Amino acid sequence: MFDDKTLLVTGGTGSFGNTFVPMTLARFNPRKIIVFSRDEMKQWEMAKKFQGDPRVRFFIGDVRDKDRLYRALDGVDYVVHAAATKIVPTAEYNPFECIKTNVLGAMNLIDACIDHRVKRVVALSTDKASCPVNLYGASKLASDKLFVAGNSYSGDHDSRFSVVRYGNVMGSRGSVIPFFLSQLEAGVLPITDARMTRFMISLEQGVELVWHAFEDMEGGEIYVKKIPSMKITDLARAVAPRAEHKIVGIRPGEKLHEQMISAEDSHYTYEYAEHYKILPGINGWAETQERIKDGKKVAEGFVYSSDTNTEWMTSRDLQSWMERNMQKIGSI
Repeated sequence: MFDDKTLLVTGGTGSFGNTFVPMTLARFNPRKIIVFSRDEMKQWEMAKKFQGDPRVRFFIGDVRDKDRLYRALDGVDYVVHAAATKIVPTAEYNPFECIKTNVLGAMNLIDACIDHRVKRVVALSTDKASCPVNLYGASKLASDKLFVAGNSYSGDHDSRFSVVRYGNVMGSRGSVIPFFLSQLEAGVLPITDARMTRFMISLEQGVELVWHAFEDMEGGEIYVKKIPSMKITDLARAVAPRAEHKIVGIRPGEKLHEQMISAEDSHYTYEYAEHYKILPGINGWAETQERIKDGKKVAEGFVYSSDTNTEWMTSRDLQSWMERNMQKIGSI
């Protein structure tokens, strides 16, 4: 799919980009992968991993800057949009900045991709975009809507846009596992609520979902990976079996359980072996066989939530994963 093609990853120095780039280089033979981000130090650190590989290029820029995007997208075939303001409290206390990156940045990218006739664009979303209760989730829901509608906005340019949505990425920068590991010496882990549950997905699974979206998309689909849930208390026990748990209460803008498909989405959602697909409700696109393919429509009112999930991860499962990935967690 990507052989002899040029890819660009916005926000490419983040946890996702640091996994997507080496996995894609190993699986395919792209002409070039451009890492587009605004942090020169992160680019410098990431570049050390790919010294001698002429296929990896780095481009300083910000999705807020449309002119810079126009320059970076020249000759690009595929785009993965991973750039975002994603830390919930940061977004709450800096709402203007969150909107500039997550909403206006999405608009800039869509416009630039259409004008450059980029073939396919996949944007990363989040569980927080389903029935959002914080600004980060609301901004990502707006972003998702922009990418879905971008398919009609592109006219005859043949640029196609889709979205992938998943929950807590195990070991990613800023996630709960590295945070709990940082608290080991204190011997006390802060637990917001003992009832809390979270979806669990690895970075590798996230990359594979993006690959699948590129292969499968007609434009406008939101792909949701089937992944296990885990209780926050079991997660804490897996990371630090002997640590004490201190209940600190749910933070503003935080949900007790994660949700990736709402009851309202169920009217347009189809189930597949390893994922769900929310088809676009606008323009009658959800009714097309090209997008449905071999999917089976879910029951009306279906909700994909971490507390009612049928698949669960145990503490032993997570410990096994950590043993295999501890070095990677420390380097992200």
